[in-house]
Amino acid sequence: MTMKDPARMYRESAVRGASPIGLIVILYEEIVRSIRKAKQAFDAGDIEVRGKALTHAIEVIGYLQSILNFDKGGDVARNLSDFYNVMRGKLFQTHIRPTHEDLETMASEFAKLAAAWQQAERSLAQRNATESKTELNGSLRDAPHGAMKLVGTLEPTFAGMER
Repeated sequence: MTMKDPARMYRESAVRGASPIGLIVILYEEIVRSIRKAKQAFDAGDIEVRGKALTHAIEVIGYLQSILNFDKGGDVARNLSDFYNVMRGKLFQTHIRPTHEDLETMASEFAKLAAAWQQAERSLAQRNATESKTELNGSLRDAPHGAMKLVGTLEPTFAGMER
């Protein structure tokens, strides 16, 4: 009988019910989890797990970059794209020469972005700006499907468990 990991099931449920901004927050949290997993693997001397975790973080960043809408997002989208490029470069460097400081700095930066997006979502909800929500939903229309594929792809933390 196959049983899924309860944490994975919860994350998948959260993705299905999330707003577009909520999906972005989930993906940032996924990056933070992956980087922290890489840090733990670094401490344990597990190069394979560290590599998989960093690769997963890079893939999620690539996905976030791919859904940016430069026409509607303007400077914000360009700034996020530049940030993603820098962070992917740092993660590639960390693959080769990992340090605790670099890993924690990157995790912290993405945690700050997640918190900023959470605040943006709360502000948007308070304003109850229907047209802003509609515009955002349209610009990220493919995000739920892509986010579902990325959340839970890091083994073994997010994999279903065979029992």
